[in-house]
Amino acid sequence: MLNFAVLDRPVWHSLGGPQQALDLGGGHVRRLDPAYGPFAAAVAGAEADLSQHLHGGEIWLVEPEAVPAPKGLQVLRTAPLLQMIADGPIAPFEDAEIVPLGEADAAEMAELAIATEPGPWASETWRYGQFYGIRIDGRLAAMAGERMRPAPHLAEVSGVCTWPEFRGRGLAARLIRKVMAGMAARGEVPYLHSYATNASAIRLYESLGFRARRAMVATLLGPE
Repeated sequence: MLNFAVLDRPVWHSLGGPQQALDLGGGHVRRLDPAYGPFAAAVAGAEADLSQHLHGGEIWLVEPEAVPAPKGLQVLRTAPLLQMIADGPIAPFEDAEIVPLGEADAAEMAELAIATEPGPWASETWRYGQFYGIRIDGRLAAMAGERMRPAPHLAEVSGVCTWPEFRGRGLAARLIRKVMAGMAARGEVPYLHSYATNASAIRLYESLGFRARRAMVATLLGPE
């Protein structure tokens, strides 16, 4: 039986578990390698130690509640999230137009993610796990992939984005199904985070088998 409680602190458990190799923190702070992204987490009461792990940028905390600014940092913004999980049956899914993405596609993936902002993206984000894309007339029109793994059999669907001119064609739904099917084949339960205000995305995720698990908050911290 999976312990879904680890999802209450996905960054902390990912960097202390299956993705420990990406942790550049230590002690009371776990800090994702900034080449992969800005995520971090701290032991309660040790948030001030986060100021030592900015790496020249901002830090994202994904927790059940907003985190007050610790000494040496300021809250840049907070974003309410809805954490969702697909713990029902997931059917295999094949689609001839969906292609695996890799290093040769990294520049296009970064361009798409930075323009559409599905979440933070850095130079090595595509290395989290397998990403898939759909090309239209040779251009990467949409993609989706994997991110945090807080336990051996839990995997996050992430990086779901589509160029505006290609939206409304169902590309995201097809790509998410592909990512979910790959996770299920490995015995993993998919979960994800949506901005709580993105009602259309939440409806899409529900249609694909996700259910709401709990409210979360992304707190973005930067230097004072």
